[in-house]
Amino acid sequence: MGKRYYCDFCDRSFPDNLPGRKKHLQGVQHQRIRKLHYDQFRDAAAILADEAMMKPCKKFQRTGECDYGDNCRFSHMTPDKLTNLQEQAEADKRPKPEDRVPTLEGWLSKRAQRNRPSLGHTDSSNQTLSSENTTVPAEYSLPPGFPPLHELPPSLHPPPSGGWPDHPYEEWG
Repeated sequence: MGKRYYCDFCDRSFPDNLPGRKKHLQGVQHQRIRKLHYDQFRDAAAILADEAMMKPCKKFQRTGECDYGDNCRFSHMTPDKLTNLQEQAEADKRPKPEDRVPTLEGWLSKRAQRNRPSLGHTDSSNQTLSSENTTVPAEYSLPPGFPPLHELPPSLHPPPSGGWPDHPYEEWG
């Protein structure tokens, strides 16, 4: 028995030869199932653009059913559904809070709030940044799960308690 080609869309297999595969891929059933599969991933704006160009299906408007179903070349959208689809398309265009790129200032303020003592007084071991009203702890702690400090490579050692010394830039090359 020769090799067989399995089509995931149609859930069927057939002999894997060029004419058989070409005939299957151009078949009406395969085209319809493939279109239905990819239509479920379309966004509201694309669906709205397609539906706006179609005329309403008269049989669907009269009876609520259409003999052609998803293959009908006319629109089966009611005005309420079109309105909901338009609202959804507009909502998709608006930036979501989690889509915005976080700023350094926002991150620093969240970090300062998290590290600030709960009693409302500042600890003497914290250093205050002059440009903002945030505090940065002078002591660093290793994340949980890290090996002891003496087993870490130099690149993962925390900075010295006084900070890195300022060295003037030297020319390279």
